[in-house]
Amino acid sequence: MLITSLVLGVVLLLCGGGGISAFLVINNLETGTGAGEPVTAVDEFLQAIYTNRDVAAAADLVCREARDETALIEKVEEIEGYSSTYRNPEFEWNVPTVDEQDDERAVVSVTVRMVTEDERSAEQDLTFVVVRKSGWFVCDVD
Repeated sequence: MLITSLVLGVVLLLCGGGGISAFLVINNLETGTGAGEPVTAVDEFLQAIYTNRDVAAAADLVCREARDETALIEKVEEIEGYSSTYRNPEFEWNVPTVDEQDDERAVVSVTVRMVTEDERSAEQDLTFVVVRKSGWFVCDVD
């Protein structure tokens, strides 16, 4: 009876430990690789959305908690829609700057500018919250 209780206790301990380990691994799992630096994550995200209009590439740079493919598709469609409203709109941005950073989180700011063939322009200041997991991922944009 004592041996059976010990074996049962070890089995429960292993199953419980395995379940907790699996939960922790799955909970921190990102599908993309992220970027090597916070500024790179923001720049590559902007390239994916504004230049390449590549939802999949943008999604690989967004943290799992904030990943919303529908919102990314809508943003790309909005940018593509500018072509029907404005003459040859092009997007450019300054080099993103890190406003705050620690080992796990960074706040990065950038100004995105749209310029059209007929010399119209508009600017938008954006602030990104970027987090480090398996690489740096965009988690919030204001």
